[in-house]
Amino acid sequence: MEPGNNTGVSEFLLLGISEDPELQPLIFGLFLSMYLVTVLGNLLIILATISDSHLHTPMYFFLSNLSFVDICFTSTTVPKMLLNIQTQSKAITYAGCITQMCFFFIFLELDNFLLTVMAYDRYVAICHPLHYTALMTPQLCGLLVLVCWILSVLHALLHSLMVLRLSFCTHLEIPHFFCELNQLVQLACSDTFLNDLVVYFALVLLVTCPLAGILYSYSKIVSSIRAISSAQGKYKAFSTCASHLSMVSLLYSTGLGVYLSSAAAHSSQSTSTASVIYTVVTPMLNPFIFSLRNKDVKRALKSIFGGKT
Repeated sequence: MEPGNNTGVSEFLLLGISEDPELQPLIFGLFLSMYLVTVLGNLLIILATISDSHLHTPMYFFLSNLSFVDICFTSTTVPKMLLNIQTQSKAITYAGCITQMCFFFIFLELDNFLLTVMAYDRYVAICHPLHYTALMTPQLCGLLVLVCWILSVLHALLHSLMVLRLSFCTHLEIPHFFCELNQLVQLACSDTFLNDLVVYFALVLLVTCPLAGILYSYSKIVSSIRAISSAQGKYKAFSTCASHLSMVSLLYSTGLGVYLSSAAAHSSQSTSTASVIYTVVTPMLNPFIFSLRNKDVKRALKSIFGGKT
């Protein structure tokens, strides 16, 4: 097949979760509710960490950054999906699709890197408590977040530039509710070997390395907790990283599960549905996971709403 000219591509069609017209109002209401809960919940976490001086620590600094990223992460996909349902249109412009994909990768990788940095923070706090203040300085925390942003932006730009080199023909339907990279590459009628190579290399490098860092941190944390003599001390040490460990498990299990299942089953519809978990549900659950069992956050939230502590 002769490759088409990608300059002639004006728009793609996002087929969404389901093409059944009767399900569209239900999907719209469900995603709108989840989006509002995500934005409100994460904004409350950010507001709590800013307003309460007890939360001006590295752990909550990283948590507020994670909440901001989760708001942006969900905002890259859900509003466009809601707009398409409301206007009964499936179209997204070529430039809009590339832009959405780029920002999606930025915030996805930021989630990944911030969780890794938070694991390092818990490692220092539990394994080197006497040196925690000296090691986790505001300057280092700011530098770590900056490095996370730089790596995420470079990674997203790499994939975006790789897609820009592709040529697309006539079949421009994306069986997803956002411009997902793998689905986009499959629509190309030019050679995608280099794109596939970059995708797999980036997946190994930018997922395996952070995950290895998290696992290493927690192996040291578990060793330190086991060395604590009192049961109360063990519980207190573990409770400081339980929320973070829950988020790591949720993000990696759902994200990797989606890509492994899609590689095995090649079912676009099931992949699209499963992607909802890590693109929408996980950011929505973050505020609940980090606040429900966290006395400091609950105290700050009560203070915001005029409650007595």
